[in-house]
Amino acid sequence: MIELIKKLKPQVVVTGMAQFEAITSSAFEHLLDTTRAIGSRLFLDISDHFELSSLPSPNGVFKYLAGTSLPSHAAIICGLLKNQVYSDLEVAFVISEEESIFKALSKTVELLEGNTALISQYYYGCILYELLAFQLADRHPSPERGCDKAETVEMIGFSSSAISVLDTAELSIDDKENSLLHMDVDQSFLPIPSPIKAAIFESFARQNMAESETDVAPSLREFIKAAYGFPSDSNTEFIYSDCPQSLFNKLVLCCIHEGGTLCFPSGSNGNYVSAAKFLKANIVDIPTESELGFKLTENALTNVLQTVKKPWVYISGPTINPTGLIYSNEEIESILSSCAKFGARVVLDTSFSGLEFNFEGWDLEDSFRKLNLDLRVCLLGGLSLKMLAGGFTFGFLVMADPCLVDELYSFSGLSKPHSTVKYATKKLLGHREQKAGNLLDAIGKQKQILGNRSKRLKETLEGCGWDVLEPCAGVSMVAKPSAYVSKIIKLDHSYKDASVYEAKIADSNIREAILRATGLCINSSSWTGIPGYCRFTVALTDSEFEKALDCIVKFKDIVF
Repeated sequence: MIELIKKLKPQVVVTGMAQFEAITSSAFEHLLDTTRAIGSRLFLDISDHFELSSLPSPNGVFKYLAGTSLPSHAAIICGLLKNQVYSDLEVAFVISEEESIFKALSKTVELLEGNTALISQYYYGCILYELLAFQLADRHPSPERGCDKAETVEMIGFSSSAISVLDTAELSIDDKENSLLHMDVDQSFLPIPSPIKAAIFESFARQNMAESETDVAPSLREFIKAAYGFPSDSNTEFIYSDCPQSLFNKLVLCCIHEGGTLCFPSGSNGNYVSAAKFLKANIVDIPTESELGFKLTENALTNVLQTVKKPWVYISGPTINPTGLIYSNEEIESILSSCAKFGARVVLDTSFSGLEFNFEGWDLEDSFRKLNLDLRVCLLGGLSLKMLAGGFTFGFLVMADPCLVDELYSFSGLSKPHSTVKYATKKLLGHREQKAGNLLDAIGKQKQILGNRSKRLKETLEGCGWDVLEPCAGVSMVAKPSAYVSKIIKLDHSYKDASVYEAKIADSNIREAILRATGLCINSSSWTGIPGYCRFTVALTDSEFEKALDCIVKFKDIVF
């Protein structure tokens, strides 16, 4: 390996280590010195040598890290594979001491894969805590770590286009003190209903589950038919992942491979649009109008499809993210009719639906039959928001085109949900199908909470000079800070970093101004794709929602 690196002089080396090399630190040090000398970045995978045991085998990489800081050109990758309870329940991590690298990597993972489910993080936290409890306290004094003083030559970094997307993607803001209020994430922080807790607990308590107990396809088939009238048969493929986001990005890769163009309506999920840009997909924006609530219409879609070759149309529905409005059955049928006319592929994203305040659902079966759409439409979905399941995540993709299925499977890196997650998902879908009163009542109560919060947030925003588009569903709404544009904000003590801050408020800095003034995180118009409109989410804890409303009022008082 060393000689090969010296001869090829690659810009990036991604490798593992043989068992005999991993015992001492000498092989790792040699690899560090070689890659540093030629200006190559090193990503070393030690998954095979990280053993979750009370008596782990010697590990040369950890011996090195115990005494010396990791050079800026190197990063350690580790998947937690080796444990004796759930050997295939994997969480991975990266070790880097170069700030620019770990920040860029964390943003990339958040953008393309979503965040690791809290239940998986907690599971490994428990294992590591128990294993560390075996250690004898103060048996070995912690050594003083030395600094890596060798000079590193200039090496490859992230491309300027990738950095540009990451910088403007409005991903999660660093919050080391956990003091910020987040109205900028598509997650529910409401209490998890008891039936969902019971299903999750049972999934981890059960052992030796039969394959039929974790086969989610029959339950999903019934669910998508009942909720959307989405047809499926023996040729329909169900693909699963830890979250819908990673499945969406695999579809983006399929679009790129096909030479297609992704068409996003103005007013789409900002993370998905940023991910498509990061993957360098061809993107076209479909104009929407404020008079129609920024909904996609048949006429606007037709005008765009006339000019695009191999179009892929993204539609969020029935609930539209971020506006919280709903496509009626008639509206979505007219949109699908236009897509069928031009032979467009359709990504129908239902992952933000299921929390409608007063809506019965879609029935698309007749439309699919009349328009012959079975092979052209992919249904993307997830259960985290539908069930308000908090740290429990599950994404699915339903598609019938065998060529597209084969192409999607050809891309590596799809994070598949563990059998425990599929068991819990099947349980919950079964409760929903049987109309189990305790589950439906719990979800109904939380829908009512979300509806009441949306009304309170609307009243607060309007009272503070915002123009609000009232939502009909979901966990988010959009509003325009009409009264604040061109106003000057002056802060002697910024919430973000205690510095002095002064700015003329505009679309481009309203998010930063609110964050610095109050510690409240929202999404700006660059995320929503709707000029002038910001996005607020309402599924916070009770106390944080109240604090968020106070922050909105506080910002008004500071500016005016």
